[in-house]
Amino acid sequence: MQRARFLAGWVLLVVAMVALAACGSTTDSGGGDGAGGQAAGGAAGGLPKLAQKDSYTVCFPQTEENNPWRLAQTASIKEETSKRGWKLVYTNAAGSAAKQVADVQSCIAQKVDVIWLPPREEKPLATAVKQAKQAGIPVFLLDRNVDQSLAKAGEDYVAFIGSDFVEEGKRAAEWLVKETGGKANIIQLLGTSGASPANDRRKGFEDAIKGQSGMKVLASQDGDFNRDKGRQVMETLLRAHPDVDAVYAHNDEMAIGAIAALKAAGRKPGQDVTLVSIDGERAALEAIVDGELGASVECNPRFGPKAAETTLAYAAGQTIPPKIINPDQFFDASNAKENIAAAY
Repeated sequence: MQRARFLAGWVLLVVAMVALAACGSTTDSGGGDGAGGQAAGGAAGGLPKLAQKDSYTVCFPQTEENNPWRLAQTASIKEETSKRGWKLVYTNAAGSAAKQVADVQSCIAQKVDVIWLPPREEKPLATAVKQAKQAGIPVFLLDRNVDQSLAKAGEDYVAFIGSDFVEEGKRAAEWLVKETGGKANIIQLLGTSGASPANDRRKGFEDAIKGQSGMKVLASQDGDFNRDKGRQVMETLLRAHPDVDAVYAHNDEMAIGAIAALKAAGRKPGQDVTLVSIDGERAALEAIVDGELGASVECNPRFGPKAAETTLAYAAGQTIPPKIINPDQFFDASNAKENIAAAY
């Protein structure tokens, strides 16, 4: 009897301890005091909150600055934060996803108010996004997305602000089909492996030409959104596929590299090889005017104003859509010259 009373008391004690532990736990991984003075970073399972105040500390961990598009994006962010009197914590990952993850972690340690992140690659940066949420810091993704199976808008980060990359690829394909009469042997210069623009621009293009039996992709290879690498890849693929008569490049820089490779091989870009690309940078528009590049789908890099406006709307408690799509122009021989002055 005495042993039974002892065991019953022990069981009650364990139950009480479990109950106390449950009362002290939460389903929200957020915490800390780094998100604009918000104590817990939002409600359980929700996004971190952002206090309304006169000035914010913004973290902008840039992917790299090796091309005009990235330089224009950084300039826009710096100009906008300076104009508003906000503090900017800027870093440059120099093309390394691992470095960019470390840069985000550094911003978390500095307890910035908000992070404007252009993820270099979808999977590694999804983890960094979730770490920021745990620290109570809201994240806005700029121009690139993360793997949606790992982190979602409205749950792990506030929103994606950028272009519709699938639509960009589709527009490039539709122009090329029309320009070539639906018959082309194509080399596709891919963007950075694992980056959302590369994945989506490929999908948009390839889906759009599926019903066109005369549109054949001879080869697709990663040019890392880089001009010189695009040139090198084009040189290699040109030797393997001398019958190429069209090039689709995921950005203007690679297209310009491809033009150099074609000219070095004695080909005539714009005459015996038709090229289309994406971004709408000044050098691309000049190449269109020169007759070497056929067309470029714009991908606007000036994110500063929209990022700031959306951040303020979020702090004010407004509902932010998970995707905010920038309107993009299309440049070809009909309008390239008149738009050069405004290009980056």
